[in-house]
Amino acid sequence: MIDNNNVMILSKDNLKKVKVPGLTVPHAALFELPEKVLQFGTGVLLRGLPDFFIDKANRAGIFNGRVVVVKSTDTGSSSEFDQQDSLYTLAIKGIADGKKVEEDIICSAISRVLTAGKDWAAIMEVARDPNLQVVISNTTEVGIQLVEDDVHKAPPVSFPGKLLAVLHARYEALGSGEENGLVIVPTELIVDNGKKLKAIVLELAAQNNFDSKFINWINTCNHFCDSLVDRIVPGKPDAATIKQIEDQCGYRDDLRIASELYSLWAIQGDEKVKSVLTFAQADPGVVIAPDIEIFRELKLRLLNGTHTLSCAVAFLSGFKTVKEAMDDAIFSAFITQLAFNEIAPAIPYNIPLDVAHDFAAKVLDRFRNPHIEHLWISISAQYSAKMKMRVVPVIMQHYRTTSKVPDHIALGFAAFLRFMKTTKNAKGEYIGVSNGVEYKVTDDNAAYFAEAWKEENLKTFVSNVLSDENLWGGPNLTILPDFEEAIYQKLTHILHDGVFDTVNN
Repeated sequence: MIDNNNVMILSKDNLKKVKVPGLTVPHAALFELPEKVLQFGTGVLLRGLPDFFIDKANRAGIFNGRVVVVKSTDTGSSSEFDQQDSLYTLAIKGIADGKKVEEDIICSAISRVLTAGKDWAAIMEVARDPNLQVVISNTTEVGIQLVEDDVHKAPPVSFPGKLLAVLHARYEALGSGEENGLVIVPTELIVDNGKKLKAIVLELAAQNNFDSKFINWINTCNHFCDSLVDRIVPGKPDAATIKQIEDQCGYRDDLRIASELYSLWAIQGDEKVKSVLTFAQADPGVVIAPDIEIFRELKLRLLNGTHTLSCAVAFLSGFKTVKEAMDDAIFSAFITQLAFNEIAPAIPYNIPLDVAHDFAAKVLDRFRNPHIEHLWISISAQYSAKMKMRVVPVIMQHYRTTSKVPDHIALGFAAFLRFMKTTKNAKGEYIGVSNGVEYKVTDDNAAYFAEAWKEENLKTFVSNVLSDENLWGGPNLTILPDFEEAIYQKLTHILHDGVFDTVNN
């Protein structure tokens, strides 16, 4: 197939014409594999992480199953997938051990894409297929919610309703044997996503008056797994980049996506789950363990927490992006010492220091990725809530083991307070000024800080904010040895000489 500009379109028939050095192209046998996975969602995260892992396993002859994707919304169409036989190119670009790594793959994990509103009968046929083993979802955080739903509709309204309908169709067709149960792995970014989804499905089953035997089968023969995903998948490149890529590779791909090199899919599960999700054997980025809290803590403290504590330091120093800041030797040294010497030893969870340091090194490689543009001003959204959730528990854990002030954390905290120094404009927005340039603070507590900054005595301002137990979710930070004084001294230095000078000293 050729488009209007005489460019070959990526498809199964055109694969043999694709001649790109280094490009991984699927071989014909992969298209004959059975459909083992039902996936709710067509988004780039699913295609760049779970589907990537499944594709890699299939190429290695391990999992040997393809993915049927359910497009839950009726907006848009599946025509791009249909036109390309659900093939898409994934460009992986990143840094490992300080060296650039690039890999381009044509992924063939997806067999077809069905639209819930138009293809519900076909989806029910997939549910009845004995080959089906796994359900994956990413329906955004609002997708895992209990809403009134008639699961006999075609289709039900909610994702949990659709999943319940799939389970019921399977139960009716194949019976109540344990072997007919599914491994269900939601990837929505909420804590305990598997447990919450299971509770909603069981509640909907009761509301829809299903019999107790079916409900017992859901509860005992299906495995709802909590999971955590971590990979930056920015999505489709811009038009100019796409044109450049097409000229180089000789084919058009309307489903092309890019991702960073780092990947993690942590799934809470037992040996039974492992025996089904065999694609985990193909890549160390898939981790199946009885407890995945360690991965959540590592990500929350060392990835998110390092971002949060360095955000104002970098932004007020004049850096726009994470990569730009990491290219500066002084700032790079600051963030390295922050992550390795202060956050890693103070994670409020029992994590070996070498494991934390290994994760921190990967985080810094990700921060240096030249292909990912992270704006510090975007990272600053809901800054005070992030400080409360990501940083304050680390500070409290630090002081459980030592009375010494964590110097880099204190600087990050002081810079945060300076960042939150704003005035309200005529539009009701809270505006700060740094290096003569205005910036908008997007934070539910912006008004609180604007009012707090009206205090003329800086020591009193610092004391008022640090002692506000409502703001920090319980602790009074002024009771921590020398912490209040350190914040005051660093904030004084920032206001007088600027943030970057404070980092450099």
